[in-house]
This record gives sequence, structure tokens and C-alpha cells, in this order.
Amino acid sequence: MSGGRLTTHVLDTARGKPAAGVKIALYRVSGNSHRKIAETVTNADGRTDAPMLTGKDFTEGTYELVFFAGDYLRTTGQAGEGVLFLDQIPIRFGVPDAGQHYHVPLLISPFAYSTYRGS
Repeated sequence: MSGGRLTTHVLDTARGKPAAGVKIALYRVSGNSHRKIAETVTNADGRTDAPMLTGKDFTEGTYELVFFAGDYLRTTGQAGEGVLFLDQIPIRFGVPDAGQHYHVPLLISPFAYSTYRGS
């Protein structure tokens, strides 16, 4: 059984605050196959109410978080209805040791984003 977990949060760097209401989907990736294993929405603090994945379901392998940033940017008035520069933001990452905590945050604005392995 794994003691690790996967967490995330979203910060709106253009507004200088947590990004509430961002839909996030988590996929397990194997070759060209993507299997959705979780979906959530960020709370008022820009975080998920629970880890995206934990326990025996969190195993070594490749994962992809997809952040529905376009919906959030439109809701907050930072983007119009047309084609967006950033819409769905996928972050693919590997988990070599499922016993560890992997924190994969997203920092967004209408025209840029960044991520890192947090703690």
C-alpha cells in the first residue's frame, strides 16, 4: 500500500489570489491511452478539498492533470468568448515513487502559466 498522495492548487497570478472554481481532471497515461481517474473543482482557497489521488490507487507511472483554465478566465472576466490563448492546460508528469507526496500546482494568467513540484 502506498503512503503517497497527489495534491494540487491553482493561483491566479494576474489577480494575485487563489483561483476558485477551476475544474481539474486527472488522467492515468499509458502510451497513447488516457484514462480519467478523478475530477474535482478548486475551493475558495484555490485548493482541492481532498488529494486528487492517495493510498493504493496512487501508483508509480505517468499522470496528466488537465486544468480548465479557459472556463475560469471567462468566469472572472479575464477572457472573452472567442478563441483563448490558454484554455485547457495539460501538465503531464511522472511518479517514480508512489510513497512520496507529489504536489503539482498551477500558476495562471490569461497569457502565461507555470508549474513546479511543490511540497
